[in-house]
Amino acid sequence: MGIECSSIVEAPLTEVFDWFARPGAFRRLSPPWQPLSLVSEARSLADGRAVLALPGGLRWVAQHDRTAYNPPYRFADAVVVDGLASAPAGLAVHWKHLHEFEAVDATHTRVADKVDTPIPAAVLRSTFDYRYRQLADDLAAHRRAAARGFGPITVAVTGASGLVGSALTAFLTTGGHTVVRLTRHTPRDTTERQWNPDDPAPDLLDGVDAVVHLAGASIAGRFTDRHKREIADSRIGPTRALAELAARAGVSTFVSASAIGYYGYDRGDEILTEECERGEGFLADVVDAWEAATAPAAAAGTRVVRVRTGIVQSPAGGTLRMLRPLFALGLGGRIGDGRQWLSWIGIDDLIDVYHRALWDDSLSGPVNAVAPNPVRNSEYTATLAGVLHRPAVLPVPKFGPALLLGSEGVRELAAASQWVAPARLAAADHHFRTPDLEAALRHLLGREPAPADPSAN
Repeated sequence: MGIECSSIVEAPLTEVFDWFARPGAFRRLSPPWQPLSLVSEARSLADGRAVLALPGGLRWVAQHDRTAYNPPYRFADAVVVDGLASAPAGLAVHWKHLHEFEAVDATHTRVADKVDTPIPAAVLRSTFDYRYRQLADDLAAHRRAAARGFGPITVAVTGASGLVGSALTAFLTTGGHTVVRLTRHTPRDTTERQWNPDDPAPDLLDGVDAVVHLAGASIAGRFTDRHKREIADSRIGPTRALAELAARAGVSTFVSASAIGYYGYDRGDEILTEECERGEGFLADVVDAWEAATAPAAAAGTRVVRVRTGIVQSPAGGTLRMLRPLFALGLGGRIGDGRQWLSWIGIDDLIDVYHRALWDDSLSGPVNAVAPNPVRNSEYTATLAGVLHRPAVLPVPKFGPALLLGSEGVRELAAASQWVAPARLAAADHHFRTPDLEAALRHLLGREPAPADPSAN
């Protein structure tokens, strides 16, 4: 039982081991389809302790073994009991994980995992396949930035606990950057600073090189007057206040979240690039004002990048989190006639776009953060159903989503149609990890890659 597996990554031995030793590594390697979440990460690979939340209020506690610690070649951890919540997993599941690292040559490292557990290798294989892809892709992304002269910086991030923010902060810290989380609550440690969105403290950005502004109320929900005010008020005013402060603080780069809602809810088959005019609708109005709120930073000479994000794919949040259980039960289906264009992006490709916005000085203004291959709603439905090996034959009439979102919400969200192209990224020869929807969904959901077509040459 258990598993022994390995992979060779393109990075020197010490660089790979250092990546594992930095904050954020556990989060970056945790498969998003698994029903657990990180509570606290081990502070040291020598003797630290990581805690994960399991369903039902249970805990998984992984204790690192000092006797096995031999940097940069080896570390180990094992599941232990630490309180009542961790007793079921700690007593019922034997788990000892040995991590080994070996230099293949000056620029390549073999990463090997040996797990002693009664859990069969077949069950664990998808987890380690995911981990190896994540490690290789993250190291490659940091290597591309380093080749352009991008060294460690201090980045202040709002919305750091959200779907995108938690992934981005983990990616940055494993890459050797310092992240300052701007939060509304009292800071828990030196990595956090309290942020009043309406009136940020004058010293909030002291020592900060760049800002990534992600905070904003969720767009999902019924489009009542109250919900629409929350969407607008949580974005426009706070963005302007933060941009003004960034200008006074002399921050070099200000990266602000934005959305492809800028282009309106339905532009037919028009291919939408960053040069296109704004469209119609509530979200177009909000995004236009949201982006305009970054003007104080740009006027002061700060490089401002506005990341117009498509439909983010991750089973840990967003639309895929809602759709996955329905499709797993065979209850998924296209919306209406299914001809709506869906401009999507995998969560890790979105993280790479934010990363590039930090290191690529040639980028400023709007940048479409979407995969280069949009799909129609019917194709998305068929692809997701295929990856999950479930049928999806019953169309969903528009009145179904309207019960949750209202008629305006359906028009702006569920039935929106936007063929958005990442023109600025394409011009910069940007690398996408998963430009193809099926490959992205298989990676995110832990499914085996599709078999190769023997007729393809």
